[in-house]
Amino acid sequence: MDGSLSGLGDISAPGRVAGPDEGITTQELALAARNHGLPLEALRYDVTPPGLHYVLVHYDIPETDADGWRLTVGGRVLRAFALDLEALRALPAVTRRVTLECAGNGRARLNPRPVSQPWLVEAVGTADWTGVPLSLLLAEAGIAEDAVEAVFTGADHGVERGVEQDYRRSLPLSTAADPARDVLVAYGMNGAPLPPQHGSPLRLVVPGWYGMAHVKWLHDITLTATPYTGFQQSVAYRVRQSAEDPGEPVTLIAPRALMVPPGFPDFMSRTRVVRPGPVPLSGRAWSGHGPVTRVEVSEDGGAAWTGAELVPDRGHPWAWTAWHTTWTATPGLRHLTVRATDAEGNVQPLAEPWNRGGFANNLVQRVEVLCSPDATPDAIAGGGAA
Repeated sequence: MDGSLSGLGDISAPGRVAGPDEGITTQELALAARNHGLPLEALRYDVTPPGLHYVLVHYDIPETDADGWRLTVGGRVLRAFALDLEALRALPAVTRRVTLECAGNGRARLNPRPVSQPWLVEAVGTADWTGVPLSLLLAEAGIAEDAVEAVFTGADHGVERGVEQDYRRSLPLSTAADPARDVLVAYGMNGAPLPPQHGSPLRLVVPGWYGMAHVKWLHDITLTATPYTGFQQSVAYRVRQSAEDPGEPVTLIAPRALMVPPGFPDFMSRTRVVRPGPVPLSGRAWSGHGPVTRVEVSEDGGAAWTGAELVPDRGHPWAWTAWHTTWTATPGLRHLTVRATDAEGNVQPLAEPWNRGGFANNLVQRVEVLCSPDATPDAIAGGGAA
């Protein structure tokens, strides 16, 4: 390393947008190697297996000791307290099926590209989260009259854009303390303890909000009388059109539909190959603004649309909705496109919603499919493994 480096600002650069001809950087590749998305064929599962669920770790996965872990609740409360995991598990627990999506999902498809974790569309997953309702803990603490927000601190520590910090975010009390919002302090995932990469031993789960709100390795909840203005709240995770734009905060998940890629893939290009005739199409759709009410599929990139059948699961209002339809494939290269509409009338856009951070880019998914009458088992029998 260059011996002239002398401060945090020398190793942690401001956020930037890639140049016109700039490819993915080695730093972005390093991030992509640490974090991973959902293989799209895993959309077939109602509940994502933990190893396939998307992961984003801002700093390091901290070394945590479940036996010595304490959750503190304080600040603008009437009765501050601390709980170990045994005491927390003794409280009434609930399980909620919740779809999580990274706020940066789709960032790598933007032009110009914001330089950061280079997500395509796979930064999503759905799990059954078990824990204690946050509203119950706040009711036990007693909320002071002047309290306006709850601030959540995780154990992961690092540097971002020159600022040394613990990962810390806040929620308005209108969300945090509302039992109907189902915010959880979770210690279980899919019937087992949280894995290390998913926040063991405790994490926050905030249904309907992008993943940055779901603070992992949670150890402190502090109520404040003023809005929190820390880095992850006022600098990161804001939709800005320019460096000078104060922007709007990233909050609820925008509607998105994803398709299980049909047929089978080419190894490098990931172009799908199908045979002529009826081809089943299926996938998942979700929105933090309300239930998905319509999913449509196009075979010509969006010129004409056909409605798909939704399979809503009313027992899990915070989870994605399954959809399916049948497409009649004819020989040639096709660009299948899928889009979702939610109950508030929000529709996925056909043009990218660009911003400097690459947040909430819910541009429609496009899947390149080659329908080939030559795609038979005999035609590919000569293939082999390296």
